[in-house]
Amino acid sequence: MFSKMRITKSTENCLEQIEKLKEELAQADAVVIGAGAGLSAAAGFEYTGERFTRYFSDFEVKYGFQDMYSGGFYPYSTPEEHWAYWSRYIYINRYMDAPKPVYDRLFQLVKDQDYFVLTTNVDHCFQKTGFDKQRLFYTQGDYGLFQCSRPCHQNTYDNESVIREMVEAQGYVIDTDGRLILPEDASPEMIVPSDLVPQCPKCGEPMSMNLRADHTFVEDEGWHLASERYAEFLRRHQNMKVLFLEAAVGFNTPTIVKYSFWRMTYQWKDAVYACLNYGEAYAPDEIKKKSICINGDIGEILDQL
Repeated sequence: MFSKMRITKSTENCLEQIEKLKEELAQADAVVIGAGAGLSAAAGFEYTGERFTRYFSDFEVKYGFQDMYSGGFYPYSTPEEHWAYWSRYIYINRYMDAPKPVYDRLFQLVKDQDYFVLTTNVDHCFQKTGFDKQRLFYTQGDYGLFQCSRPCHQNTYDNESVIREMVEAQGYVIDTDGRLILPEDASPEMIVPSDLVPQCPKCGEPMSMNLRADHTFVEDEGWHLASERYAEFLRRHQNMKVLFLEAAVGFNTPTIVKYSFWRMTYQWKDAVYACLNYGEAYAPDEIKKKSICINGDIGEILDQL
């Protein structure tokens, strides 16, 4: 339906576009937020560099990978080492607060409006910031949930307690602010005790993360309820003035947020599409007159809004 032509807004009219977005936010009957990985990156959840080295330097030395994603796919020889890596990964990206208040600024922007959030992020930052759980749809899973790796059934399980036990068993200390601290001059263990390795309570097979990677992803009851709430929100507002606010969404899974927002903006008479992105702020020609594209760091854009 959409042409391959892109409309890129120059930085010269960035302030003009921000003022236009302010107006649309004020006039909208509802705001649908679509959030991608760039939002968490802007909030400080970096998977490379100093943050990676701080928590995974021992794995970097042993195996040579230099980012968290690569470490997550490494075929560790034992489940004890696998969960040593993953427990640190989960804790810092799910149970620690984001270093920068990007999500807080977004919440302040929409908290008094009729909103819904559709996100591919799995770090739970929206709910931790204060967004209403009933207005969130995490389509790709949650770092805070385990599932059967087979899977033999369609339930998921909260993992916070056992993840805390795993990181503490490696020598880390969790301070009063929830931060993961390694005592001075200490070297962390690179394994967890065998009795902490999670197994399915029904079939005994290994547990895995509830992350959409292949056909084994579990869409549990909570997932389906959130999906239904999102569909109902769209149904109730399709004839109203709706702002589709796309925040830092890339092209890893464009059909979930980006393409669906384009389609609804095109089809709904009073819909407006806003794209906030660093280097990829554009929209198809078909919805050019209904679009606001702001190219820049989303944290700085939200500051200005």
